[in-house]
Amino acid sequence: MRHAFIAALVLGAAGVPTAASAQQASIAQSITGTRLDVSATGEVNRVPDVAVITAGVVSRAATARAAVQDSAQRVSQVLSALKGAGIQDRDIQTSSVNLSPEYRYPDNQSPQLVGYTASNSLTIRFRDVGNSGKILDALVAAGANQLSGPNLIVDKPETALDEARAKAIAIARARAELYARNLGLRVVRIVAVNESGGYYAPPPPAPMLERAQMASSRIEPGEQKLQVSVSMTFELQ
Repeated sequence: MRHAFIAALVLGAAGVPTAASAQQASIAQSITGTRLDVSATGEVNRVPDVAVITAGVVSRAATARAAVQDSAQRVSQVLSALKGAGIQDRDIQTSSVNLSPEYRYPDNQSPQLVGYTASNSLTIRFRDVGNSGKILDALVAAGANQLSGPNLIVDKPETALDEARAKAIAIARARAELYARNLGLRVVRIVAVNESGGYYAPPPPAPMLERAQMASSRIEPGEQKLQVSVSMTFELQ
């Protein structure tokens, strides 16, 4: 029995309608029996092995220069704490640097400049999730006064996604066999396969926390669901 396997990948809107129409026409012409379209999703669970956290320092001063200098000093202390905790340079990235004036708005008067706020944020990847709570506490002690996160992720999800793909294909084939048996037919070949893409949704990061809320932080990685959906076209006779 000859099996034809056509992989159809939807890569974008540009140029797709013509290719898709041609493919559908080709499938319609090649099937002599009954066409069956089946969709299936394969799922696997993995424990996240990376926590992504944004650590920030916010400084306020009467002058822009003083605010920037204080922010820079605090960031230097935070970086030293990260290096001391074993975080590598590749896992530390500056995500934002801001300087803005602060005004007071008296009734019936023009706004009055009262100072400046400087902020500096670092995005940090913790590869030892179980130890990241202690590192967060060290960051607070070093001067970080805002934290956002954690965003827990699977660092290299491809192996898990391949397992989900295999499950999705197996489910789709079993479903096709079920339809064929109940219709008094048999599956003669796979005509087309379309993957909608691998997907996993980390939980949304926690809101920004103030300094007083950060002490004795503890991060529980839990599990995340990774899934792949496929659509398969079979010919039944």
